[in-house]
Amino acid sequence: MHGRKAPKRRAGRSNRGAPRRVRCRDIRPPQRCRTLMHPVGTEPETLPQELDVAFEGPRVVAIGGGQGLSRVLRAALTYSGRVDAIVTVADDGGSSGRLTTHLDIPPPGDIRKCLLALTPEDSTWRRLFEYRFEGADVAGHSLGNLILAGLTDIEGSFELALVRAERLLHTRGSVIPAGGQHLELEIESDGTIVRGQVAISLHRGSIDAVRVRPETAAATERAVEAIEMADVIILGPGSLVTSTIAAMRVPGITEAINRSPSHLVYVGNLVTQDGETLEMDGIDHLDALLRLTGVRPPRTIVANDRQIEVASPLNKIEFDPELTATYGADLVLSDLVDAGDTRPSHDPKKLGEALENITP
Repeated sequence: MHGRKAPKRRAGRSNRGAPRRVRCRDIRPPQRCRTLMHPVGTEPETLPQELDVAFEGPRVVAIGGGQGLSRVLRAALTYSGRVDAIVTVADDGGSSGRLTTHLDIPPPGDIRKCLLALTPEDSTWRRLFEYRFEGADVAGHSLGNLILAGLTDIEGSFELALVRAERLLHTRGSVIPAGGQHLELEIESDGTIVRGQVAISLHRGSIDAVRVRPETAAATERAVEAIEMADVIILGPGSLVTSTIAAMRVPGITEAINRSPSHLVYVGNLVTQDGETLEMDGIDHLDALLRLTGVRPPRTIVANDRQIEVASPLNKIEFDPELTATYGADLVLSDLVDAGDTRPSHDPKKLGEALENITP
């Protein structure tokens, strides 16, 4: 999968200012209301405080997993009327992996992060879902993961458990698993098969194909319906193969995207990953996404143009404007870096500002 090496950084690029659009389509000002209360649930005795979110706006669906997906959800809340997440269910590490093995449920970790991204900051339930045990037999487990496991047992299915969790947390949108069961991710690399999300994330080398197992896997009806109803679909940021592509390779997801008339957006990662995307630049990421999923080219690519210092062998990811234009895509460049994070991460507020002028 690895292509040519990332281009050298360009000197003299400004770190501040409004997003720069290499090719511009029509832009509309977003309609906002800064004091929208989330629809009332039934369990909590008191409601969370008002949310600083959009009252009206496009219906956004974001697809992927991990921290990247949770950050783009928070970004979309600043301008969207509704935000839905379609989340990979191929995670096999950490607390999620252990619960999946012992309880036969889809991995709850990425799903929990997305639920919290759509939850008011001051929610008591949010703090409970974030709590992680440090001792005894439950060491390393997130309480939120355990609650989702318990709700699955009570409600009879993981999807119904998520609906109940959304009511508890007062989420502004839904979190939908890409598939209805835990799936195993599999890649083919130079004739060799590598299985499992953790092993694939560490793999160095070309990737010829990505699949999910079992072969009977299929997208959930809610995921397909959300894609069909979306005004804007966002792919990325996040681990290219083990998050974004993993969700899209569930049969039915990419097909629904390609049928949809929605505005397709790709948000580029900030830096490469040692393993999945080492030495790949922005166009290499885009090429791999299209080749390994069969998805239609995005209409807009949103990428960072702020300088980032990263340790070798990693590189800052840049998109060549001329090559990007050959895909028929607008390239929106802006400072997207979260200055308060110790490692390169997208700032939800900055990302929201870059995304909000994209017209469905």
